[in-house]
Amino acid sequence: MILWEVAMAHDPVPALLTRATQSLDAEFEHLPGYDPGYRSAGQESAAESDIAQILDAVARRMGDNYPYFHPLYAGQMLKPPHPVARAAYALAMKINPNNHARDGGRASSEMEMEAVRQIAAMFGWTSSGSAGPGETGFLGHLTSSGTLANLEALWIAGQLAPGHRILSSEQAHYTHRRISGVLQLDYANVTSDSCGRMDVNALETQLRKGDVGMVVVTLGTTALGAVDPLDQILTLRERYGFRVHVDAAYGGYFGLIPDQLDEPARRAYAAVSQADSIVIDPHKHGLQPYGCGCVLFRDPAVGRFYKHDSPYTYFTSSELHLGEISLECSRAGAAAVALWATQQLLPLTPHGEFARGLAASRRAAVDLHRRLLADARFETLAGGPPELDIVVWKAAAGTTSQASALAQQIFDRAAERDLHLALVQLPQSWFGRPDGANSGAVTCLRSVLMKPEHEAWLDRIWARLSAAAG
Repeated sequence: MILWEVAMAHDPVPALLTRATQSLDAEFEHLPGYDPGYRSAGQESAAESDIAQILDAVARRMGDNYPYFHPLYAGQMLKPPHPVARAAYALAMKINPNNHARDGGRASSEMEMEAVRQIAAMFGWTSSGSAGPGETGFLGHLTSSGTLANLEALWIAGQLAPGHRILSSEQAHYTHRRISGVLQLDYANVTSDSCGRMDVNALETQLRKGDVGMVVVTLGTTALGAVDPLDQILTLRERYGFRVHVDAAYGGYFGLIPDQLDEPARRAYAAVSQADSIVIDPHKHGLQPYGCGCVLFRDPAVGRFYKHDSPYTYFTSSELHLGEISLECSRAGAAAVALWATQQLLPLTPHGEFARGLAASRRAAVDLHRRLLADARFETLAGGPPELDIVVWKAAAGTTSQASALAQQIFDRAAERDLHLALVQLPQSWFGRPDGANSGAVTCLRSVLMKPEHEAWLDRIWARLSAAAG
């Protein structure tokens, strides 16, 4: 069994965390004792009783959730953090470090730099020292989300090429348009093909205008998990000269399993090291708690745009402070500790245990697509099977409106059987030639099979889906 399956059999976190907490306490046992302000003399019993009641109430309130941790939840991009990430995060909260300045997060700052170097190495980027200004290799740090990571990448693009446009595909995450608005950057969408990938011919039409500063290339779109043709876009960069930003927030880790990918996606992942900037979200496939994003820049010289003065935070150490290369100030050091611990247990190596989990999710998606393709009640995308681990299909019906209504019905009936899917609207033309009543957008069913357990549960998932379809 892989480690995720072991984790589902029993929860090792409480006992392991108790032991680790004792070890952490021992590191500070030389300090004189004191009474915390929330546990004043004579009120300790009452306070513990109050806390117990409140935690019971929290548990009941949290029960009003979909079972995101369970294989029967196959809807949105929600994956439980690994037990070692949960334990490391909770242990770090005993200290509650802040990875802005060294004096707020000494150990966790070092752990962040190590973890970020491991992520960069996964993309083929290396550094001889700290991932900071003036070092060879790259510049990178963690963020509180993929949105903040993408904001930094677009901000740098605007600094390097003021007045130039930002382009991304119409299937790219909506955050790029919104970020561009916040940064007052001109932004435009490029049409996508029937596979949800950026149309390279349409992109070149935009590039001929000569005013494009950066192209956002998505590896793993939100709706389909589609992979833009990065290798072809890089060829256009040689001709037209623009920055290439890879938004791999969702799909970044799939480069660890190239032999499991179809040829177009394999070529795209093989070219990631040539990008100017990369974003990945460890809180998606990286088994981390929210929020944990990461931004990387190939040229560390962009650190000059972050330069600022903070004499009350940066004077305690001559070493790099992560706040000097980040737009965010206070950031949870616990997120860095959890990521470091996870990557120690599950290194980011091809064919390793972490990669095998991704491969299981990919196989589950291909298997589900095969079953849908063979069932007359459903229609799959004309462009072919999924590129990563997200599957989208529509209900077979006479008209687009009927298909949309039927998808909603199947979605509701599946939930009654504890199978939780998602809905997405896509062009009807992506499922075949539209005409008359079969044009416009159609509501489709969508499943994100991002848990390795989904592969073993696919028979049970299919049985519930089939029953919901009637």
